[in-house]
Amino acid sequence: MPAEGSGSIARFGRRIAALVVDWVVALGVAALLTGLGLVGLAALQTTQLIVWFVLGVASVRLFGFTPGQFALGLRVASVDHRAHVGSGRALARQLLITLVIPALFTDSDLRGLHDLATKTAVVRR
Repeated sequence: MPAEGSGSIARFGRRIAALVVDWVVALGVAALLTGLGLVGLAALQTTQLIVWFVLGVASVRLFGFTPGQFALGLRVASVDHRAHVGSGRALARQLLITLVIPALFTDSDLRGLHDLATKTAVVRR
């Protein structure tokens, strides 16, 4: 991976900002579902987590980035030069991010444990 520019590893701050954007989008969808009466108000936070999880898996698999990553000019790339991140990798990656701890520990290349385990990296577009 290049050291700078397109295709370089994204910095931690941009990745956190993308996560915040994704979390706000999930909150909006969960609030909409609550407002429509499809989900009770007591289950708003659980619904938000489920929406965030499904949104992350589906969007990384289909597009290579989440809405927050798109807004901040990032994408999830396969480090073993596959054309895209597969469904299994996207699911495993999102599950590990949900656990929080793997995403906080990084290697010298600034890739989190979730990225190391799934052979992916968050890079600049």
